[in-house]
Amino acid sequence: MESRPFTFDRTVRLVIALAILTALFLLTRTLSSVLLPFVLAWFIAYLLHPVVTFVQTKMRVRPRVLAVIITLMLVFGLLTGVVAVLVPLVRTETAHTSRLVSEYVRGIQVDTLLPASVQEWLRDWLAQVDLQSLLQQINLEAVVEKAGGYLGSIIGGSLSVLSALFVVFACLLYLVFILLDYETLSKGMHEMIPPKFRTVVNGILDDLEKGMNKYFRGQALIATSVGILFSIGFLIMGLPLAVVVGLFIGLLNMIPYMQAFGIPITMLLGLLQAADTGTSYWIILLEIAAVFVVVQSIQDFVLNPLIMGNVIGMNPALMLLSLSIWGYLLGVAGMIIALPITTVIISYYKRYVLDETKIPDTGQQQ
Repeated sequence: MESRPFTFDRTVRLVIALAILTALFLLTRTLSSVLLPFVLAWFIAYLLHPVVTFVQTKMRVRPRVLAVIITLMLVFGLLTGVVAVLVPLVRTETAHTSRLVSEYVRGIQVDTLLPASVQEWLRDWLAQVDLQSLLQQINLEAVVEKAGGYLGSIIGGSLSVLSALFVVFACLLYLVFILLDYETLSKGMHEMIPPKFRTVVNGILDDLEKGMNKYFRGQALIATSVGILFSIGFLIMGLPLAVVVGLFIGLLNMIPYMQAFGIPITMLLGLLQAADTGTSYWIILLEIAAVFVVVQSIQDFVLNPLIMGNVIGMNPALMLLSLSIWGYLLGVAGMIIALPITTVIISYYKRYVLDETKIPDTGQQQ
């Protein structure tokens, strides 16, 4: 690739472009609270667009409005069914776990590998936790503020329930309108790029979309499958809050390696199970380890090759570095988009800087 000299004119153009990008970044951060409903709606529309297309083409529902309505009804119906099945089960598990915590706090001795001093500290800590209130009487703003970071700073804190509902309502409106004209809006965004740079920028956006397309939908399917497998495994071994913890670990799977945060949670719940059943804590730990090994093996040797293929193909150390950098810049959202974006950046670095002819897979099978 022929290199161009950095003339004064080209340098000024580069500085102006960088200034414009910086200004757009700062403006986006300033208007984040206003843009959040639109961004969420666009992301959901991005995930649901193939479903709308399927309804139009395979189910022969030609009117776009009707296809969007059917898609939203299917999604809301599915979510309602899942909630209807899970809520009674979660309530039962919560009540049972709350009872176990109360009994353990009263000083039940458990044959574990933990020293007596550590168990005493756990009892003191659990005595301060109102598990029943935490899991059954959820304070939406408090939960979002603690867990959300970026999202919590917008919805949580001083915002009232009414303003939070307004955000949800605005997101739904955006979702409907975006789905109705998704292809037109996507094409319009491509045409906003100056003609001089349109070919290069559109090529990059297309590659990014293909990589994110397969990664997000594939990773969501894997996370759901892993959550179900963990829930089944924990239910079989009788772990308290089996379904809640299993689905939570599955949700963590949206970000690689984050499922490791479920290990200390399961170890603590295993302590309560040992107190309830009298089973040796060593045996329970072995059962927990077996569940993790079996599910992880299914994920690595069956789900990932079958669903994801070679979408990422990135060194684990580089993956962790990518997660750290994007997580620092954009919070949880950055960690979610880190891998597909980093893959595309590396691909184009090799193509335009190192001048390699073979481009790593960014979403298409070689």
